[in-house]
Amino acid sequence: MDEHLLRPIPEASYLTVNNAWRYRSLLRYFYQQHERLRHYLFPEEIYSYLKNNSHFREYTEDQLQQDLDQLVVWRNLVPRQETGRVSSIEEFKKKKYRYQLTPYTIEIERMVFGLEQLGEGFGGSLERTLFDKLLQALLKLAARSEHSIDGQLSYDILRSEPEEVHLLWQELYDSFRKLTENATDYLAHLQSEKVEEKMMTEAFLVYKDAVTEYLRNFMTSLQRTSFRIEALLEDIGGELIHTLAGKLAEYELSIPRLDERPDKEQLMVRFQDQWHVLKTWFVGNETMDSDIMYLQNATNETIRRLTRFAQRLGESHNNLRSRRMDYMHLARWFDGMETLGEAHELSSCVFGVLHTRHLLVEQPKKTEAIDAEIWDEPPFVIRVRPRVKAYAEKQKPNAVIDHTDEKQAMLNMYLQQKAEEQRLMEQLIQSDRIVFSQLPIVNPFIRKTLLIWIAKCMSNANRVAKTETGRRFQLIKLSDHSVQLEADDGVMELPDYVFRFFPQEGELG
Repeated sequence: MDEHLLRPIPEASYLTVNNAWRYRSLLRYFYQQHERLRHYLFPEEIYSYLKNNSHFREYTEDQLQQDLDQLVVWRNLVPRQETGRVSSIEEFKKKKYRYQLTPYTIEIERMVFGLEQLGEGFGGSLERTLFDKLLQALLKLAARSEHSIDGQLSYDILRSEPEEVHLLWQELYDSFRKLTENATDYLAHLQSEKVEEKMMTEAFLVYKDAVTEYLRNFMTSLQRTSFRIEALLEDIGGELIHTLAGKLAEYELSIPRLDERPDKEQLMVRFQDQWHVLKTWFVGNETMDSDIMYLQNATNETIRRLTRFAQRLGESHNNLRSRRMDYMHLARWFDGMETLGEAHELSSCVFGVLHTRHLLVEQPKKTEAIDAEIWDEPPFVIRVRPRVKAYAEKQKPNAVIDHTDEKQAMLNMYLQQKAEEQRLMEQLIQSDRIVFSQLPIVNPFIRKTLLIWIAKCMSNANRVAKTETGRRFQLIKLSDHSVQLEADDGVMELPDYVFRFFPQEGELG
């Protein structure tokens, strides 16, 4: 556990003490001036500002000085003696100070100001463009040039200046952070109790279509870009991220700062952790699914939830609506019929056939023409059985037929097929290895068997499995490049894998 978590934060004391209203007013004025690039303030200016407020009518300069001293003790302010405006030795001895906010206090005030703007509800949004920004940043990161270094393709980003690398990294991680934070807050907003109460009212029906369309557009963008983002994250290797972390750390250290700074290794670990968080969020790991799947499921569930609320409101609205005018219209319609036959025809159109029997016919239709009539179809005979519990159809006893020869023939054919398949697999093993990049054109069975073996190895921590004949082998990834496995029915792209077979029992290994 980090030692910083075990230490108190005295800079936040001014928010909860008895005179918090005075300290907060002081520091809010400091923060507002800091945003205007005025970093040092004099007590006279602060006192003049506070006296304009009715709550500080009885406030004195001594109280102001006591509050400033207390904020210095809590490390909210940094005092600095003013020597440029002194006209006598006596004034110098009085030690006139000007004050500046500490970095902790600036961030605390920025957070408090944001909370005040947020109010009691959640913020956030579902910005579709953030997926596109993430994808474009990853494409720049994974771009490779045609020129090679030591026989391997080199990344264009490695030839960029550290400042360009820093800008691209900031664009990538800022887009990821905004996407996760805004999406989480917006979905929490839709699932909050206050919004759920508003969904119970008929006013929700006006906004239902807009909210549903907004969520569906977000889902469309997510599904359109997520697979490409996952593929790029898988393609970018750890060596590139390690090199980029070094460049980013060098850029951070090149910025002149007079305070204490972390060393290069700590900065590299921080940037590598950021990449690990981003990759895990999209791809997941061995122990948990990706967070993007949770986001997708949560968005789909929210759409279904909104639709259910709208459906219930519509049903309750229709149940409470009076049908008196509808019945009056039907009554006038029937009253206008001149004969009973016309009234019967109108009744059949309005209410349908009162007594019907549906018969299921298994015979397929002769035509699918839309203008074909049922009377033009040929008749079909249906055998109706008596509805008596004791009824049972007569059955004739049949002789027992011996299928021993057919079973033996099928068994021999199956064993012959398995032996042929085993022979083909043994031919692929060269020096106790099957190298995917060196395989010739194979048949679909061999491709299916190789994929089954890969799945077996992936389910084992040591990537070790057994063949159908009991021979043990291990899956090894040679490089981060992809290879193509050609079969009779197509080409499949796979990682650069190799199977290494262990010596069988009785062999020298």
